[in-house]
Amino acid sequence: MIPFLDLKAINHQYQQALKDAAARVIDSGWYILGEEVAQFESEFAAYCGTEFCIGVANGLDALTLILRAWIEQGQLAEGDEVIVPANTYIASILAITENRLKPVLVEPDPETFNLDPTLVEQHISDRTRAILTVHLYGQVSGMDAIMSIARKHNLKVVEDCAQAHGACYQGKKVGSIGDAAGFSFYPGKNLGALGDAGAITTSDAQLAETLRALRNYGSQEKYKNIYQGVNSRLDEMQAALLRVKLQYLDSEINARREVASYYNKHLLNPIIELPIMHDSNAHVWHLYVVRIHERDRLVDYLSEHGIQTIVHYPIPPHQQGAYENLNGIELPISEMLHREVLSLPISPVMMSDQISKITMAINSFQ
Repeated sequence: MIPFLDLKAINHQYQQALKDAAARVIDSGWYILGEEVAQFESEFAAYCGTEFCIGVANGLDALTLILRAWIEQGQLAEGDEVIVPANTYIASILAITENRLKPVLVEPDPETFNLDPTLVEQHISDRTRAILTVHLYGQVSGMDAIMSIARKHNLKVVEDCAQAHGACYQGKKVGSIGDAAGFSFYPGKNLGALGDAGAITTSDAQLAETLRALRNYGSQEKYKNIYQGVNSRLDEMQAALLRVKLQYLDSEINARREVASYYNKHLLNPIIELPIMHDSNAHVWHLYVVRIHERDRLVDYLSEHGIQTIVHYPIPPHQQGAYENLNGIELPISEMLHREVLSLPISPVMMSDQISKITMAINSFQ
């Protein structure tokens, strides 16, 4: 079976460096918010081109705490609206509702799968305070248009970068374009930890200060709590491991792009719709997602040929049981995409014979 993603093989490349980093943490005797976290925050901020990076426990917390910090600063209030793409993983919505804010779901561009900027303004009301855009599958949203709309209406912009580490848009890396950005380092991400981990990037000093307190029980000074914060600190061990893997992120992105390029050139079955890429630098191919009307039949066919695939995602957020209040909304483009999308194997360690086998199998599908 060709696995969808072989994490063991990916991490095996760096096993000695990862073991050395783990030993360094063990030997240090300091395991929470120590030197490894501080160094990773500095290195990742520099990589993204921002002034600050705040390490947190996971990607969901990263998004949730950004919005929470603006509430603490008086820039958002309970009941305010946040525009968010309807075609996304549920975490983007959870971050909004966790803060008792109202998600306003906007349809995606069916070519890029990302938030359609041409539809945003018609959803802005007098309660709209922010846009949370998602760089889905590794392709950057149309940030020029989104930032222009945000400036026009005095809105905050959050980038959900969980799938887009290292992607660039007009010379700027994701995480440095909006007012703040949330990253996930879940093991399967392009920059993946060996457990849960996340981070926030921003160049807003006041926001960074508020976030550092919120992630640590609302405390800037031990035993003095200025906010009702949470415990969401990037683990010292995971920070050390991420420092190793960050050094190889760009080379792994290039390897992913080579796989995607091969697919783009050699997948010739006319019933398969290939992903559309508007800018090669703006896509890091966290996922290679095709569309097909008879998706389930293709999934079974590829499985019979020893090829593992995954659907990202089978059920859109507005049809989930967790959001019964949204179940009546009709979002035909999002619903169509969720019925048709299929993620093919893609990773920096795929072998040429594996890629060829996948391509030939898909081209033979009828």
